[in-house]
Amino acid sequence: MAIVASGPVAPSTASAQKGAGPLLRAWRERRRVSQLELALRADSSARHISFIETGRSRPSEEMVLRLAEHLDVPVRERNALLLAAGYAPCYPETPLDAPALDALRDGLERLILGYEPYPALVVDATYDVVAANRGVTMLLAGVPESLLAPPLNAMRLTLHPEGLAPRIRNLRAWRGHLLAQMERQIALHRSPALRALYEEVAAYPVPEECGAVEEPDEEVPYFALPMRIEHEGRLLSFVSSISTFNTPMDVTVAELAIETFLPADPATVKYLHMLMS
Repeated sequence: MAIVASGPVAPSTASAQKGAGPLLRAWRERRRVSQLELALRADSSARHISFIETGRSRPSEEMVLRLAEHLDVPVRERNALLLAAGYAPCYPETPLDAPALDALRDGLERLILGYEPYPALVVDATYDVVAANRGVTMLLAGVPESLLAPPLNAMRLTLHPEGLAPRIRNLRAWRGHLLAQMERQIALHRSPALRALYEEVAAYPVPEECGAVEEPDEEVPYFALPMRIEHEGRLLSFVSSISTFNTPMDVTVAELAIETFLPADPATVKYLHMLMS
């Protein structure tokens, strides 16, 4: 599945009318950092930090970026902080299909293709799939066309009662993991689009056949929570790993995530190699 451009993410809810101070204070409190600790990290003073947060002092552009870096503020929200402080955003948001990102797209495609026969995909900030390999399309066999229409959404495909959900043997545990992951992202990004997606998928009914809690397989000592999914009469087990880019300088790149599914038992390894040989 080739990389495709996804729709724009809703802009931050930050309001420039309130200034940067309240937003910086909110990020500092979210990170559980005191004014003194932040001042030491940013080579400033607690008094200056206090003045910035209360609006008594307007921070320089360099100070806004320095504080945002020490508070690990996401790139999109750093732009919102700059706007709130009266400065222009400094991080571009380049469309994924733009020529400037040709090398990135090529690298991502090579990465997930090289991971075959195991599943791997690339998603954006709202879990829309922008690229996937044959391992993923294999798992999606039998999913209704209505769920496969663009934009393909990984959370919707996994948790929808007509999607993969009825085939996931440990659905309650895997569903809980996915919803908790989304909750962490919502707390970090404050995205209305992500919140709407969460409310949608959290409301999906759990298929009746998944009502019982599956007992763990004592013969397989899993090293992480697996997704145990049926495929053509076989039970496959995967553990998931998510990778993002270090020090991104573009909003689009910052919000991409590469999810790979590592086989969690020898039987899954053998079956996938046989299936795609």
